[in-house]
Amino acid sequence: MHSRAATAILLTTGEPAGVGPELAVQLLQQPVTGPLCIAADPDLLLERAALLQLPLALSGDTLVAPGGQATLFAVDLSAAPAQPGRPETANAPYVVQMLQQAVDGCLGGDFAALVTGPVQKSTLIEAGNDFVGHTEFLAECSGVKTPVMMLVSDSLRVALVTIHMPLVEVAGALTREHMQAVLRVVDTELRTRFSIPTPVIGVCGLNPHAGEAGHLGREEIEVIIPVLEALRTQGLDLRGPLPADTAFTSDSLSGLDVVVAMYHDQGLPVIKHAGFGAVVNITLGLPFVRTSVDHGTALDLAGTGRADVG
Repeated sequence: MHSRAATAILLTTGEPAGVGPELAVQLLQQPVTGPLCIAADPDLLLERAALLQLPLALSGDTLVAPGGQATLFAVDLSAAPAQPGRPETANAPYVVQMLQQAVDGCLGGDFAALVTGPVQKSTLIEAGNDFVGHTEFLAECSGVKTPVMMLVSDSLRVALVTIHMPLVEVAGALTREHMQAVLRVVDTELRTRFSIPTPVIGVCGLNPHAGEAGHLGREEIEVIIPVLEALRTQGLDLRGPLPADTAFTSDSLSGLDVVVAMYHDQGLPVIKHAGFGAVVNITLGLPFVRTSVDHGTALDLAGTGRADVG
């Protein structure tokens, strides 16, 4: 176990062939305003810094750059050689080990929050891992049954009932039990972590026109509406089901603290269109704070120096 100050933020660098390592290097070129730990193979960071011609040194377990310094959180496995933009399945064990150690550190109270760099899901799966996303992996490692993905921009919050699954499976996954659990997590987290005393939650329907009174699908009648009615009696302020094609108009958003979409591509295209690159992905329901970028490994940018650290 690595002992760290409880105020430290842990950054995992993700896929070695992606932009994660160089974003960590670029971050250290800027003023570092608080305790920061970076989970990575140090040789990988030094190689990427040299490629980008950015100053970075390792002194003991401290990464030193012009902007400041960070503590190296060493991964117990070394990264295999990886050319930027070309993921290798040989690095799957390294990436999984990095995330497992990060979760252990957060659960152990060593870190105040976890920030995850993007991973290449296809490479992890091809290497034999049952990995569909950070959200699900972190939840499983933490013993959490209902993690909720929520993306946040300056003007909008969007949470999801289902996360990473094929569209054909979404309707079957919309059970009353699961939807109630998701909405309770969203309500609780907005109250406790975002200090919103009474969150106003807009809930999308699944089908066009929110089912058109059952003529375009019955999920609203059989699942969504009963869930909303039941939770309203428990004090949750829920609006909907909202037709998704108008749920994100200014009039519909007025007064809402969050919009809950039924599936990944119902809600995320809207918020990413509004602020791609400045949107933060937050996992609700975990026993620690976890955030991430709103994009993938950006293999086409890896090693070019054109990735924007913000």
